[in-house]
Amino acid sequence: MSQEVDGQQVDTRKRKFLIAATSAVGGVAVAGVAVPLLMSMMPSARAKAAGAPVEVDISKIEPGMLLTVEWRGKPVWIVNRTKEMLDQLPKNDSLLADPNSDMPQQPAYCKNATRSIKPEYLVAVGICTHLGCSPTYRRDVGAADLGAAWPGGFFCPCHGSKFDLAARVFKGVPAPTNLVIPPYQYLSNAKLLIGVDAKAPGLSKEQGA
Repeated sequence: MSQEVDGQQVDTRKRKFLIAATSAVGGVAVAGVAVPLLMSMMPSARAKAAGAPVEVDISKIEPGMLLTVEWRGKPVWIVNRTKEMLDQLPKNDSLLADPNSDMPQQPAYCKNATRSIKPEYLVAVGICTHLGCSPTYRRDVGAADLGAAWPGGFFCPCHGSKFDLAARVFKGVPAPTNLVIPPYQYLSNAKLLIGVDAKAPGLSKEQGA
């Protein structure tokens, strides 16, 4: 089918085809721009390693159990401490190098007897303050290889440093300081956000409302 324009015969079917083809190419070009844009909006592995906050569901951590997550390329422990574990903490004080957490190894809101926002949940960076090994979780009181007086805690197999269940270092071991407590806050009773300081001591936004 054709029509006359300015004295020239124009094939309208060919014109429609050319318009459709041009539109399709334009659509591909837009899509090519959109994909990199969307990818750039997603957090990269490098951004996560640089310290992007990590949200953790703690609702399924049974009493006495430990959950390990990664933040800034480091292991972070979350321990749901039992009443027996908490009752043992003050009994450890005379055996510890820094029982009152005077060294700045924790945020101000965790400078307390349990080194935590909520007493039952310990949140600590799982790296020994001696040479950077990762201690093992040894909650078994009086473990045969650690001695009858062992109250439960963390043992570093590299050089023998010991920490109690508030991540406080025992006297007479290579590690010079308590384990680090990272900044964190509660988003709810079931969720933590590691890497962001709490708005107020012991309170999440929801709890403080």
